[in-house]
Amino acid sequence: QVQVVESGGGLVEAGGSRTLSCTASGLRFDRFDMGWFRQAPGKEREVISCITWHGEKTGYVDSVAGRFTISRDNAKNILFLQMNNLKPEDSGVYYCAVQGNSGTWDKCQDINFGWWGQGTQVTVSS
Repeated sequence: QVQVVESGGGLVEAGGSRTLSCTASGLRFDRFDMGWFRQAPGKEREVISCITWHGEKTGYVDSVAGRFTISRDNAKNILFLQMNNLKPEDSGVYYCAVQGNSGTWDKCQDINFGWWGQGTQVTVSS
C-alpha cells in the first residue's frame, strides 16, 4: 500500500520562506516522478511543481517559478519544496503526489499522478 505524507506547513509572514517535505512508502521512491499540488480556498487543486525520478528535470507553473524550488533526496526517500518570498495568494493546502504511470512529460500538467498525501496547510499572512 502506497502512503504519501507531507509535513512542514504552518503560518508564515509574507516575504518569508518555508520548506515542505514529503515521504512516500510502499513503492520504489527513486523510480517515480513526483509533484506538488496546491489547493487555495474556493479553488480547485492544481499542480505547481514536478520533478523527474532522478531529479534532473523540474517544472513549475508561472505563479511560483523563480520563488519555489523542488528537489528530492532519493537516498532518504524525501521530496522537498523550498518556498521563498511567499505571498498571501500562496496560502492553501499543499499536497505531494506520485506519478501513477511512467512516461515523458513537457510540463507538470501532462503527468498522470496516481497517489496523493493528505496535505499540509500553509498560511501566508500579509
